[in-house]
Amino acid sequence: MSDTRYTILPSPIGPLLLAGMNERLACIGFPAGKGAVAPKPDWLRDDAVFAEARAQLGAYFAGRLTRFDLDLDPRGTPFQRAVWDELTRIPPGRTISYGALARRIGRPSASRAVGAANGANPLPIVVPCHRVIGTNGTLTGFAGGLETKRFLLALEGGPEAPADQFDLL
Repeated sequence: MSDTRYTILPSPIGPLLLAGMNERLACIGFPAGKGAVAPKPDWLRDDAVFAEARAQLGAYFAGRLTRFDLDLDPRGTPFQRAVWDELTRIPPGRTISYGALARRIGRPSASRAVGAANGANPLPIVVPCHRVIGTNGTLTGFAGGLETKRFLLALEGGPEAPADQFDLL
């Protein structure tokens, strides 16, 4: 039997699946689309284990929290983890292009790889991959769908269809 625990959090974008082990959050799954995650048969539902994550996400959706302080356990390559770490430095409501993010991690020619790492982010919202946009300012792919991406950016006080990019350089 797996040690993975999960809970379901109702949210304005639909029910989110939160999962991980030893009270460390490893996965946030959207209700539908590319980012949909369903609990595996050997996972155990435990609503108490992620009480802090539930509280912080609830505060985020209520507009009372802009930065998360959770014990996370994202699984990925060193490159992916570097991208995900840099995502947490993008201020709420601001956006950055894939190219600018690649430059920020010291890999200026790796914008496509940055896009792939962004798409593989197992902790959307908490690790804010929704803040990354196309070079021309357009909203691009997001595991929760573009409507969800628009919603999250608007919730954070950012433009619904960002025209300006936040360049971290």
